[in-house]
Amino acid sequence: MPQLCSIDDAVEKVLREIDGPIHLGLPLGLGKPNSWVNALYQRCKQLPERELNIYTALCLGRPHAEPGLQQRFLQPFVERVFADYPELDFLGDLRRGELPANIRVEQFFMQPGSMLGNNDAQQNYVSSNYSHAARDINARGLNVLAQLVATDPLRPEHFSLSCNPDITLDLLPMLDKRRANGEKILYLAQVHSELPFMSGAAEITCERFDIQLQDPETSALFSTPNMPISLQDHCIGLHASTLVRDGGTLQIGIGSMGDALTAALLARDSNNSQYKALLDALSCTTDWQASIETIGGTETFAEGLYGCSEMFVNGLLVLADAGIIRRAVYPDLRVQQLASAGALDEQGRPLSIQALLDAGLASTLDAPRLAELQRYGLLAAEISWHEGQLNLPGSLQVPADLTNPQTQQALDTYLRPASNPAVLHGGFFLGPRSFYNRLNELSFEQRQRYAMTGICFINELYGQEQLKRLQRRDARFINTAFTMTLMGAAVSDQLENGRVLSGVGGQYNFVAQAHALADARSILLLRSWRESDGEVRSNIVWEYGHVTIPRHLRDIVVTEYGIADLRGKTDSQVIEALLNISDSRFQAELIKQAQENGKLDKAFQLDTRYSNNLPERLEALQAQYSAIFDEFALGCDFTPEERDLLRALTWLKGNFKLKQIVRLGKATLEAPKPAAFMPQLQRMSLAEPHGLREKLYQRLLLAGLQATSSTAH
Repeated sequence: MPQLCSIDDAVEKVLREIDGPIHLGLPLGLGKPNSWVNALYQRCKQLPERELNIYTALCLGRPHAEPGLQQRFLQPFVERVFADYPELDFLGDLRRGELPANIRVEQFFMQPGSMLGNNDAQQNYVSSNYSHAARDINARGLNVLAQLVATDPLRPEHFSLSCNPDITLDLLPMLDKRRANGEKILYLAQVHSELPFMSGAAEITCERFDIQLQDPETSALFSTPNMPISLQDHCIGLHASTLVRDGGTLQIGIGSMGDALTAALLARDSNNSQYKALLDALSCTTDWQASIETIGGTETFAEGLYGCSEMFVNGLLVLADAGIIRRAVYPDLRVQQLASAGALDEQGRPLSIQALLDAGLASTLDAPRLAELQRYGLLAAEISWHEGQLNLPGSLQVPADLTNPQTQQALDTYLRPASNPAVLHGGFFLGPRSFYNRLNELSFEQRQRYAMTGICFINELYGQEQLKRLQRRDARFINTAFTMTLMGAAVSDQLENGRVLSGVGGQYNFVAQAHALADARSILLLRSWRESDGEVRSNIVWEYGHVTIPRHLRDIVVTEYGIADLRGKTDSQVIEALLNISDSRFQAELIKQAQENGKLDKAFQLDTRYSNNLPERLEALQAQYSAIFDEFALGCDFTPEERDLLRALTWLKGNFKLKQIVRLGKATLEAPKPAAFMPQLQRMSLAEPHGLREKLYQRLLLAGLQATSSTAH
């Protein structure tokens, strides 16, 4: 069993037992034992002769805002939602450029956009596929692994890696091998009282760890509140939802586009008539009908989906609660073969002995085959074999020949559901507070259906490839990009000047996997335009100085205007398909660039069906289908007043620029009296403004509230 230590004693044990530089590995995201990491960090700051190297990803910090209206909105919200979550001390110093010379932080994925201007973080970023992270961290000489874990009173000898088995399960065999060769490597665990206990591969014996912090962590888990789903994102999600095939496999990522896809799938299943009517209004079922029929569908989910996603996001749990994520897969190849052949029902129980035979089960049961079926859970344990006969309860004996009608009739009553079914495999999770609460509400048996496991199982095909291919039928790996070249290359992780926004993560893994599976598709979600520095710009461009997914791996791209199926197409066909889903404000220039570079015929004319790709066309549909365009379709951490304020502040951000200063000034002059929005003003401490600055803030806020009050849903 691990040695129980206080935080300070655990720090001293590491300093004492690790000779030379400390190479500390921490899980990405939620699974870091922040309080202990802070204690070690502060101790090493006092010991300049001790080198501390930290290898991790996705270091989570509270959102910050500059002084002004944004800060007035954000600070009370942050205090309420993040409560006593302990910030990582090294993250604060890294942001301020104050890391001491003896401490280094390397990350392979960063909180999106948080380190764009930080030279230290940019210089120490490691570009690795998610599935290669364990290999690369181990190669750096990792000698301390520290992680938050969960416990269950019914499983006292076990820890659950809970939110982060992803890299840890891949690392442990590598580290164990080094330990067996005499290297000193320490494993440290700290229990968090609110972490859900996830079983299966995520459950490991306590004795695997050397140190356990004696006091469980009780502070708030870091959460990612559901943000508003914009009209642009909703339309992207609607188009993408038509490409998901019933009975297939689904992977989605974090963010509002993933939430929009979830909302659209919910509408497809529970509000199908209105869902189809909206698709017709978007011209989706006419312009993209061939792709929808070939790749996906628009009917309700009769078979359900299996989730296979590196990140177990809130949307996947919502889909599971709605009965959409429900197609079970099994860890044993033979059982999965039976399931794939249609021999098992939705609960995993064989339909009949004859169904098992039709699926390829041997017709004669000997003792080893009987034991195998019982190990899989398919036959009751009380059946035994003796000299070609099966002994059943009640002294009944039947031949071990499964083609025998008497045997079939007798055994059909002893068929049982297969063991260890899973409707979802995930590598890590992170989400809103309601997501953690919901997982903790589930019974242990219900939670077992969400199988948290190592990232190499999810993100790669090799290793149990035959099993994975059967499980991942009709896979739709759906991720996001922020820019797409007109030739089909995707940009998702860094700017063309080399500055990293986030990281490659597992995106390349899933794109490559989509090409390796016979019936899978990679779907990249893209907002066709963005507003930046006061200008509206296209996210579909002729060229870009960096790519995440090269154009030879191009597949499907979805924007708010439609679907571009690029697989196997010529360059000119790819260009035309992307022009069809680009914003019409930029189509002429894109056509000109393609023609000037000889990639598009000079006589090319854009189909008139795609010449009205404008936000105004989509806005006209919003009021008519308000139930589907719910901006908080997956729940909300904001109060009603905060929702109003969020819309108003977004409007102000979009209008506070030189070219629209006259419009903004006019709006402030015409702003309503404070009484019209008193609860919102009170939330911002602007009900009774003091001084010129606060009076200006109040007028600006009132203008924004008035301008956006009609868009509330």
